[in-house]
Amino acid sequence: MPKERECTSALLNQHAIVTGASLGIGRAIVQELYRLGANVTLIARRESALQEAAKLLPKMPDRAWCIAPADVTDPAALKAAVDAGQKKFGPATILVNNAGAGEGIPFLKLDMAAWQRALDLNLTSAFVATQLVLPAMLKAGAGRIINLASVAGLKGIAYVSAYTTAKHGLIGLTRSLALECAKKGVTVNAVCPGYVDTPMIDKSVEEIVQKTSRPAEEIRKTLASINPQGRFVTPEEVAAAVGWLCLPSAAAINGIALPIAGGEV
Repeated sequence: MPKERECTSALLNQHAIVTGASLGIGRAIVQELYRLGANVTLIARRESALQEAAKLLPKMPDRAWCIAPADVTDPAALKAAVDAGQKKFGPATILVNNAGAGEGIPFLKLDMAAWQRALDLNLTSAFVATQLVLPAMLKAGAGRIINLASVAGLKGIAYVSAYTTAKHGLIGLTRSLALECAKKGVTVNAVCPGYVDTPMIDKSVEEIVQKTSRPAEEIRKTLASINPQGRFVTPEEVAAAVGWLCLPSAAAINGIALPIAGGEV
Protein backbone atom coordinates (compact mmCIF):
# COMPACT_ATOMS: atom_id res chain seq x y z
CA MET A 1 0.00 0.00 0.00
CA PRO A 2 1.48 3.40 -0.93
CA LYS A 3 2.88 4.92 2.28
CA GLU A 4 2.00 8.47 1.27
CA ARG A 5 -1.73 7.74 1.35
CA GLU A 6 -3.18 7.48 4.84
CA CYS A 7 -6.01 5.14 5.75
CA THR A 8 -9.45 6.72 6.10
CA SER A 9 -12.92 5.59 7.15
CA ALA A 10 -14.84 6.72 4.04
CA LEU A 11 -15.95 3.15 3.26
CA LEU A 12 -16.07 1.82 6.80
CA ASN A 13 -18.43 -1.16 7.25
CA GLN A 14 -18.67 -1.64 3.48
CA HIS A 15 -17.91 -5.06 1.97
CA ALA A 16 -16.02 -4.96 -1.31
CA ILE A 17 -15.54 -8.04 -3.49
CA VAL A 18 -12.73 -7.76 -6.03
CA THR A 19 -12.08 -10.37 -8.73
CA GLY A 20 -8.66 -10.72 -10.31
CA ALA A 21 -7.42 -9.43 -6.98
CA SER A 22 -3.97 -10.98 -6.72
CA LEU A 23 -1.84 -8.94 -9.14
CA GLY A 24 -1.53 -5.66 -10.99
CA ILE A 25 -4.64 -3.50 -11.13
CA GLY A 26 -6.66 -5.86 -8.94
CA ARG A 27 -4.08 -5.81 -6.17
CA ALA A 28 -3.95 -2.00 -6.28
CA ILE A 29 -7.76 -1.81 -6.12
CA VAL A 30 -7.79 -4.06 -3.06
CA GLN A 31 -5.24 -1.81 -1.37
CA GLU A 32 -7.21 1.33 -2.21
CA LEU A 33 -10.59 0.04 -1.01
CA TYR A 34 -9.01 -1.31 2.16
CA ARG A 35 -7.28 2.05 2.69
CA LEU A 36 -10.68 3.72 2.41
CA GLY A 37 -12.07 1.48 5.15
CA ALA A 38 -13.81 -1.40 3.38
CA ASN A 39 -13.68 -5.04 4.35
CA VAL A 40 -12.37 -6.76 1.23
CA THR A 41 -12.83 -10.22 -0.25
CA LEU A 42 -10.03 -11.06 -2.68
CA ILE A 43 -10.89 -13.52 -5.47
CA ALA A 44 -8.41 -14.96 -7.98
CA ARG A 45 -7.26 -18.37 -9.16
CA ARG A 46 -3.99 -18.82 -7.26
CA GLU A 47 -4.19 -18.97 -3.48
CA SER A 48 -0.47 -18.25 -3.10
CA ALA A 49 -0.76 -15.02 -5.10
CA LEU A 50 -3.81 -13.98 -3.08
CA GLN A 51 -1.87 -14.53 0.13
CA GLU A 52 0.97 -12.36 -1.17
CA ALA A 53 -1.52 -9.60 -2.04
CA ALA A 54 -3.17 -9.84 1.37
CA LYS A 55 0.19 -9.55 3.16
CA LEU A 56 0.44 -5.99 1.83
CA LEU A 57 -2.66 -4.95 3.80
CA PRO A 58 -1.80 -3.59 7.26
CA LYS A 59 -3.67 -4.95 10.25
CA MET A 60 -6.38 -2.51 11.27
CA PRO A 61 -8.92 -2.75 14.11
CA ASP A 62 -11.85 -1.50 12.02
CA ARG A 63 -11.44 -3.40 8.73
CA ALA A 64 -10.43 -6.86 7.56
CA TRP A 65 -9.94 -9.04 4.49
CA CYS A 66 -10.40 -12.61 3.37
CA ILE A 67 -9.15 -14.57 0.38
CA ALA A 68 -11.38 -16.84 -1.69
CA PRO A 69 -9.49 -18.70 -4.44
CA ALA A 70 -11.63 -19.43 -7.50
CA ASP A 71 -11.55 -19.62 -11.27
CA VAL A 72 -14.04 -16.91 -12.18
CA THR A 73 -14.85 -18.66 -15.47
CA ASP A 74 -16.40 -21.49 -13.41
CA PRO A 75 -19.78 -20.16 -12.22
CA ALA A 76 -20.02 -22.67 -9.36
CA ALA A 77 -16.54 -21.83 -8.10
CA LEU A 78 -17.23 -18.12 -8.38
CA LYS A 79 -20.46 -18.51 -6.41
CA ALA A 80 -18.63 -20.43 -3.69
CA ALA A 81 -16.03 -17.66 -3.43
CA VAL A 82 -18.64 -14.90 -3.26
CA ASP A 83 -20.59 -16.90 -0.68
CA ALA A 84 -17.44 -17.31 1.44
CA GLY A 85 -16.83 -13.58 1.46
CA GLN A 86 -20.44 -12.76 2.26
CA LYS A 87 -20.49 -15.32 5.06
CA LYS A 88 -17.59 -13.47 6.69
CA PHE A 89 -18.53 -9.85 5.99
CA GLY A 90 -22.20 -9.87 5.07
CA PRO A 91 -23.73 -8.92 1.71
CA ALA A 92 -21.39 -7.20 -0.72
CA THR A 93 -22.00 -3.47 -1.06
CA ILE A 94 -19.21 -3.02 -3.63
CA LEU A 95 -18.34 -5.34 -6.52
CA VAL A 96 -15.31 -4.76 -8.72
CA ASN A 97 -15.28 -7.05 -11.75
CA ASN A 98 -11.58 -6.78 -12.51
CA ALA A 99 -10.68 -10.28 -13.73
CA GLY A 100 -9.68 -10.22 -17.38
CA ALA A 101 -6.96 -10.88 -19.93
CA GLY A 102 -6.46 -10.85 -23.67
CA GLU A 103 -4.73 -13.13 -26.14
CA GLY A 104 -3.04 -11.69 -29.20
CA ILE A 105 -4.42 -13.77 -32.08
CA PRO A 106 -5.08 -12.63 -35.68
CA PHE A 107 -8.78 -12.93 -36.45
CA LEU A 108 -8.46 -15.73 -39.02
CA LYS A 109 -6.46 -17.80 -36.55
CA LEU A 110 -8.97 -17.29 -33.77
CA ASP A 111 -10.71 -20.58 -32.97
CA MET A 112 -13.89 -21.16 -31.00
CA ALA A 113 -11.98 -22.16 -27.87
CA ALA A 114 -10.03 -18.89 -27.73
CA TRP A 115 -13.17 -16.90 -28.55
CA GLN A 116 -15.07 -18.56 -25.73
CA ARG A 117 -12.19 -18.11 -23.27
CA ALA A 118 -12.22 -14.36 -23.93
CA LEU A 119 -15.97 -14.09 -23.40
CA ASP A 120 -16.00 -16.30 -20.31
CA LEU A 121 -13.21 -14.40 -18.55
CA ASN A 122 -13.85 -10.82 -19.62
CA LEU A 123 -17.65 -10.71 -19.85
CA THR A 124 -19.50 -13.72 -18.49
CA SER A 125 -17.64 -13.72 -15.17
CA ALA A 126 -18.84 -10.16 -14.56
CA PHE A 127 -22.40 -11.17 -15.46
CA VAL A 128 -22.30 -14.08 -13.01
CA ALA A 129 -20.73 -12.12 -10.15
CA THR A 130 -23.16 -9.24 -10.60
CA GLN A 131 -26.17 -11.54 -10.51
CA LEU A 132 -24.85 -13.02 -7.27
CA VAL A 133 -24.55 -9.72 -5.39
CA LEU A 134 -27.13 -7.42 -6.98
CA PRO A 135 -30.27 -8.75 -5.21
CA ALA A 136 -28.91 -7.80 -1.78
CA MET A 137 -27.80 -4.39 -3.06
CA LEU A 138 -31.27 -3.69 -4.42
CA LYS A 139 -32.85 -4.82 -1.18
CA ALA A 140 -30.56 -2.49 0.78
CA GLY A 141 -31.12 0.35 -1.68
CA ALA A 142 -27.39 0.93 -2.06
CA GLY A 143 -24.42 -0.51 -3.89
CA ARG A 144 -21.55 0.08 -6.27
CA ILE A 145 -20.67 -2.13 -9.24
CA ILE A 146 -17.53 -1.27 -11.19
CA ASN A 147 -16.41 -3.13 -14.30
CA LEU A 148 -12.83 -2.98 -15.59
CA ALA A 149 -13.43 -2.58 -19.29
CA SER A 150 -10.23 -1.19 -20.89
CA VAL A 151 -9.90 1.26 -23.77
CA ALA A 152 -10.46 -1.87 -25.86
CA GLY A 153 -14.12 -1.44 -24.92
CA LEU A 154 -14.14 2.02 -26.47
CA LYS A 155 -12.31 1.43 -29.75
CA GLY A 156 -11.04 -1.34 -32.00
CA ILE A 157 -7.63 -2.91 -31.38
CA ALA A 158 -6.07 -5.19 -33.97
CA TYR A 159 -5.20 -8.80 -33.16
CA VAL A 160 -7.27 -8.94 -29.98
CA SER A 161 -10.73 -9.07 -31.54
CA ALA A 162 -12.16 -11.51 -29.01
CA TYR A 163 -10.93 -9.44 -26.07
CA THR A 164 -12.13 -6.22 -27.70
CA THR A 165 -15.55 -7.74 -28.36
CA ALA A 166 -15.85 -8.88 -24.75
CA LYS A 167 -14.88 -5.46 -23.40
CA HIS A 168 -17.38 -3.71 -25.69
CA GLY A 169 -19.97 -6.12 -24.32
CA LEU A 170 -18.96 -5.29 -20.76
CA ILE A 171 -19.53 -1.60 -21.40
CA GLY A 172 -22.92 -2.43 -22.90
CA LEU A 173 -23.79 -4.42 -19.80
CA THR A 174 -22.62 -1.53 -17.62
CA ARG A 175 -24.80 1.02 -19.39
CA SER A 176 -27.89 -1.17 -19.50
CA LEU A 177 -27.68 -2.20 -15.86
CA ALA A 178 -27.00 1.38 -14.79
CA LEU A 179 -30.37 2.37 -16.22
CA GLU A 180 -32.15 -0.56 -14.57
CA CYS A 181 -30.68 0.37 -11.18
CA ALA A 182 -30.73 4.17 -11.48
CA LYS A 183 -33.67 4.72 -9.12
CA LYS A 184 -32.69 1.95 -6.72
CA GLY A 185 -29.55 3.34 -5.08
CA VAL A 186 -27.10 1.16 -7.01
CA THR A 187 -24.64 2.68 -9.47
CA VAL A 188 -22.92 0.73 -12.24
CA ASN A 189 -19.86 2.15 -13.95
CA ALA A 190 -16.94 1.02 -16.09
CA VAL A 191 -13.32 2.05 -15.84
CA CYS A 192 -11.32 1.85 -19.07
CA PRO A 193 -7.55 1.89 -18.61
CA GLY A 194 -5.09 2.14 -21.45
CA TYR A 195 -1.83 0.23 -21.24
CA VAL A 196 -1.02 -0.23 -17.54
CA ASP A 197 2.38 -1.20 -16.16
CA THR A 198 1.43 -4.65 -14.88
CA PRO A 199 2.42 -8.30 -15.41
CA MET A 200 -0.15 -8.34 -18.24
CA ILE A 201 1.99 -5.79 -20.12
CA ASP A 202 5.07 -7.90 -19.50
CA LYS A 203 3.28 -10.89 -21.01
CA SER A 204 2.21 -8.87 -24.05
CA VAL A 205 5.77 -7.65 -24.59
CA GLU A 206 7.05 -11.20 -24.31
CA GLU A 207 4.59 -12.42 -26.94
CA ILE A 208 5.56 -9.62 -29.35
CA VAL A 209 9.27 -10.37 -28.83
CA GLN A 210 8.68 -14.01 -29.70
CA LYS A 211 6.73 -13.13 -32.84
CA THR A 212 8.90 -10.25 -34.11
CA SER A 213 12.35 -10.65 -32.48
CA ARG A 214 12.28 -6.93 -31.67
CA PRO A 215 14.01 -5.85 -28.43
CA ALA A 216 11.69 -5.85 -25.42
CA GLU A 217 12.59 -2.27 -24.45
CA GLU A 218 11.72 -1.03 -27.94
CA ILE A 219 8.33 -2.73 -27.73
CA ARG A 220 7.65 -1.22 -24.30
CA LYS A 221 8.42 2.25 -25.67
CA THR A 222 6.10 1.65 -28.62
CA LEU A 223 3.24 0.57 -26.37
CA ALA A 224 3.82 3.47 -23.98
CA SER A 225 3.74 5.91 -26.89
CA ILE A 226 0.11 4.97 -27.63
CA ASN A 227 -0.74 7.03 -24.55
CA PRO A 228 -0.46 10.71 -25.60
CA GLN A 229 1.36 11.30 -22.31
CA GLY A 230 4.04 8.89 -23.54
CA ARG A 231 3.88 6.54 -20.57
CA PHE A 232 2.10 3.59 -19.05
CA VAL A 233 -0.74 4.22 -16.63
CA THR A 234 0.02 2.98 -13.12
CA PRO A 235 -2.19 0.46 -11.27
CA GLU A 236 -2.58 3.02 -8.48
CA GLU A 237 -4.09 5.55 -10.88
CA VAL A 238 -6.73 3.04 -11.92
CA ALA A 239 -7.37 2.07 -8.31
CA ALA A 240 -7.85 5.71 -7.31
CA ALA A 241 -10.60 6.06 -9.92
CA VAL A 242 -12.30 2.91 -8.65
CA GLY A 243 -12.08 4.16 -5.08
CA TRP A 244 -13.62 7.49 -6.07
CA LEU A 245 -16.56 5.77 -7.76
CA CYS A 246 -17.24 3.90 -4.52
CA LEU A 247 -17.45 7.03 -2.37
CA PRO A 248 -20.78 8.52 -1.25
CA SER A 249 -19.84 11.72 -3.12
CA ALA A 250 -19.93 9.76 -6.41
CA ALA A 251 -23.58 8.75 -6.03
CA ALA A 252 -24.62 10.70 -9.15
CA ILE A 253 -21.96 9.03 -11.31
CA ASN A 254 -23.79 6.23 -13.09
CA GLY A 255 -23.44 4.45 -16.42
CA ILE A 256 -20.12 5.99 -17.42
CA ALA A 257 -17.16 4.36 -19.16
CA LEU A 258 -14.25 6.33 -17.73
CA PRO A 259 -11.03 6.28 -19.79
CA ILE A 260 -7.79 6.31 -17.83
CA ALA A 261 -5.42 6.55 -20.74
CA GLY A 262 -3.84 9.99 -20.93
CA GLY A 263 -6.14 11.11 -23.75
CA GLU A 264 -5.87 7.99 -25.93
CA VAL A 265 -9.65 7.94 -26.41
